[in-house]
Amino acid sequence: MVRRFFLILACAAFPALAETAAVLPFWNSGSAAANQRNLDWIGESIAETVRESLGSRGILTLERSNLDDAFHRLNLRERAPLSEASVIKIGQELDAEQAVFGRFEFTPEPSTPGAGARGSLKLIARIIDLRRLRVGPEFTETGALEDLATLQAHLAWRALALLEPKLAPPESEFRSISTPIRLDAEENYVRGLLARDPMQKEKFFLQAARLDARFNHPCYQLGQLHYQLKEYRQAAEWLEKVGSGDIHYREANFLLGLARFQSGDYPGAQKAFQMIAATVPLGEVFNNLGASESRRNLPQAIDDFRKASEGDPNDPVYRFNLGYALWKRGDFPAGADQFRAVLSRAPEDQIATLLLGRCLKKQAFHATADVRLSNLERIKSEYQERAYWQLKSMLESKPQ
Repeated sequence: MVRRFFLILACAAFPALAETAAVLPFWNSGSAAANQRNLDWIGESIAETVRESLGSRGILTLERSNLDDAFHRLNLRERAPLSEASVIKIGQELDAEQAVFGRFEFTPEPSTPGAGARGSLKLIARIIDLRRLRVGPEFTETGALEDLATLQAHLAWRALALLEPKLAPPESEFRSISTPIRLDAEENYVRGLLARDPMQKEKFFLQAARLDARFNHPCYQLGQLHYQLKEYRQAAEWLEKVGSGDIHYREANFLLGLARFQSGDYPGAQKAFQMIAATVPLGEVFNNLGASESRRNLPQAIDDFRKASEGDPNDPVYRFNLGYALWKRGDFPAGADQFRAVLSRAPEDQIATLLLGRCLKKQAFHATADVRLSNLERIKSEYQERAYWQLKSMLESKPQ
């Protein structure tokens, strides 16, 4: 809560640096014959690619769930044609500063009826500056449908160059960043994102992963699905396949650490959280790293719990874990201070009350006698990397 409040304060102090971009699903403006081919998934694929490309370069983008909520609140149909006024309303509803929107047109090959979705594709995009209510010019990409990955990657590069020219790499470098994915794999992946039923999601993601082994995105989604079902070992197997070049890599490793922790693989969990902590020093990462180390009775757990608590002193989970580790080590006064801090914010916490009493009585922890007080470390499941990078960028840009 404190970290989020700090982010709000920073955004208020440096509004010009706290920009967010809403990337809306592109709508299908093709002919009736083209529409019969059920290609609406392409519009979501374009938006997803642009969203990820902007996010990978440091622009804060709103997630699909945020957009879904805005469409629902405004009674707008997703992937339907949107007027500029509707785009502005969506952007304002989401408190975004920029909105990327557009459409696509598919022209099937007339000489190959029934031969699948062969033909040419045109992507048309625009950007609205929501602060100045200024609509930018159209920019387009045209090519064969099977080259969708290349077309939308180049469209994303152009959007980045328009939004933040300083963040845009040379065009040649940007082209080499993303590996072209098979069209049918991309289609199944996007259909999985759009599906409501978890079983349907799993079906599409599995098919996407089978069709293109280079495609990490469905592995990340499958890991999430299995984790939500508490199938931790299966979740870990999928999350381990997400490579370091994937935009979800650290997020996948955070979830991998949780899955390993829940399945009792504490060395594996420690390794996953250590990798993230080296790059993104978030409280939840240090907390979970400390929990993994504590389960292994490693002394450095106290240091990592302390790092988490120093980052957010008002978080009762961090204070509880630090107090628990100090009590287990026999540092009763320091442990008691932590449990008092927990109870000042969560007076109903019975375990913290019990452990405070143990500290005050200087009753040490004995693994054999205190089985019920073993493995009480509390973990965090929410990963806030986007907020971290946004805040870091604002603070580094503060005038000296």
